[in-house]
Amino acid sequence: MSRISLDELADVRAGDKGDTLMLAVLPRDAAAFRLLDRELTAAVVREHFGPVVTGQVRRHVVPGLPAFVFRLPGVLAGGVTGSTILDGHGKTLGFYLLTLRLPLPDQPG
Repeated sequence: MSRISLDELADVRAGDKGDTLMLAVLPRDAAAFRLLDRELTAAVVREHFGPVVTGQVRRHVVPGLPAFVFRLPGVLAGGVTGSTILDGHGKTLGFYLLTLRLPLPDQPG
């Protein structure tokens, strides 16, 4: 099965709530939304970020929008004011999510 990077399907915006990283994934079209709805699960995102996540990753499909929001607790190691990590807001971690490779359904042909 071929794979495709999330970067080819969507854009990501990052934000912070304390030490929790919030990532909004914005698919570029309806086909990308359908693929991400099926493949981009909370478990897949949790595995991609690994041990820096200290709790349960939650995925929310945004009502009325083709978008997903992921909540990743602990990633910001204390939050903007309490963290010693260089990226206290998690902006570069949005790009890191875009490096995730997802299964691409086989194309007929």
